[in-house]
Amino acid sequence: MGNTDKLLTKKHELKRRYLELIEDAYNFKQLDDALSDFAEFKATKVLYKINKLKFVVTEKASMA
Repeated sequence: MGNTDKLLTKKHELKRRYLELIEDAYNFKQLDDALSDFAEFKATKVLYKINKLKFVVTEKASMA
C-alpha cells in the first residue's frame, strides 16, 4: 500500500468519524446542550484535519 492509499484511507476514516460526531451532536441536542457543543467541537477539529488532507491527496490521485 502506497503513501497515497494510506492517506486516502485516513481521509475516509476521518470522514466517517466526522459524520458520527455530527450525528452525536444532533442527538445530544435533545438531552444536553453541553454534550452537543462538545461533540460539535470535536467534529470541527476532525473536519479541519480532513480539509488539510484535501491539499495533500485527492481521490483522483489514487486512480492514476
